[in-house]
Amino acid sequence: MEITKDILRGYVKDLCGDIRSEYEIGSEQYKNHAIKRGLRNDDGTGVMAGVTRIGSVQGYYVQDNGRVPIDGKLYYRGIDVEEIIEEHKKNATYGYEEVAYLLLFGRLPNRQQFEQFDTILSRARTLPSNFTEDMIIKAPSRNVMNKLSRSVLALYSYDDNPDDISIENLVRQSIELIGRFPVIVANAYAVKRHHFEGKSLYLHVPRENLSASENFLRMLRKDKTYTEEEARLLDLMMILHAEHGGGNNSAFACRVLSSTGTDTYSAISAAVNSLKGPLHGGANAKVMEMFRDISENVRDYNDDEEINAYLSKIMDGEAGDGSKKIYGLGHAVYTMSDPRAVILKKYAAEMAEKKGYTEQLQLMENVERLGIPMIMERKKLGAPICANVDMYSGLVYSMLGIPEDLFTPLFAISRISGWCAHRIEEVITCSKIIRPGYRAAFEQHEYVPIDER
Repeated sequence: MEITKDILRGYVKDLCGDIRSEYEIGSEQYKNHAIKRGLRNDDGTGVMAGVTRIGSVQGYYVQDNGRVPIDGKLYYRGIDVEEIIEEHKKNATYGYEEVAYLLLFGRLPNRQQFEQFDTILSRARTLPSNFTEDMIIKAPSRNVMNKLSRSVLALYSYDDNPDDISIENLVRQSIELIGRFPVIVANAYAVKRHHFEGKSLYLHVPRENLSASENFLRMLRKDKTYTEEEARLLDLMMILHAEHGGGNNSAFACRVLSSTGTDTYSAISAAVNSLKGPLHGGANAKVMEMFRDISENVRDYNDDEEINAYLSKIMDGEAGDGSKKIYGLGHAVYTMSDPRAVILKKYAAEMAEKKGYTEQLQLMENVERLGIPMIMERKKLGAPICANVDMYSGLVYSMLGIPEDLFTPLFAISRISGWCAHRIEEVITCSKIIRPGYRAAFEQHEYVPIDER
């Protein structure tokens, strides 16, 4: 007899009736043995797991064994990301490619080095022959992140030297991945629309003389048109998302796999899968989902009392997705401010007026203003919290006409340069497999023969 999906579901439902009790572990098990859940210390700081020269996330400093909140700072190889953005804005240039060079090689390129790197990276924006047909069109996915992950793993089969972990080979693979990520995502989204939504299928080939942000907008849009202002705003987004220290979940996932000596494609695929989660890169889409719900249930976007009442319902689990979370507020490291959110809000305001998004931006600012004290009061927090980058990134993508299906994939397109840098650093500097300890929480039992159970 064929095992249908309904039969399998029924079997699993009956089998799992009391399975939860076999997995539950009381919180006292963690407290009694000083185990750091989520690799977090009691004060919320991360457990130190390594040293990196790639990125630094600063939201506080420690004094007298306590955390002192400060305005957030994000550094790439010791350079303030705000300085990078301001310099490119002043010169009306695209900056993501320079950031990718900085993260990979540890220093800013001179003009000749940059032009050579930009040319090589531009030529890397091609997929292997028949890759789109065989790996993307023939096996479409409802989720672009899922397709990106599978495509990264598939690239192993198209690499003549996939397992070599020499520095030269790692850099070669990194450049190819940085170049190919936008093409894979654009094609995967086009195929998704065609296969699952019945839309026309159009695939545009990237141009060598364009930046990553220009190429992505060109590949995404049916008519291949975009404005320079749109491309520069997307470039800014990509710079801000390129790197965030070795402690973020996806970079750490990449480093964990890299510590085993596995190939680049396996390690990077793990990072993609990590970023997909709603508690990590998927949070930007959750923010937009939350604001759709708020906008449908709050009549006056400037009525503090009405907004407060609905935010209270969200935190009680009576509204929203039931998670009791106000998405976009709070961060593991940043306290007084997330520099990425500050920068995004500034540039989002400039485009919101032109694109007709002023009301949506105002609602977000009001939720930020009212939600922060509510969270701090309810959770009895002593240190301040702030809006994080996800609060405004979804709005910026929306103003660029980018669908929510691509919010997290765009995060991955940006972060691939940081992941590759962390992989290279892990391979070069660490010679031990990452293996934390887990305490067993069970009593020993004798094996009971099947007829005696």
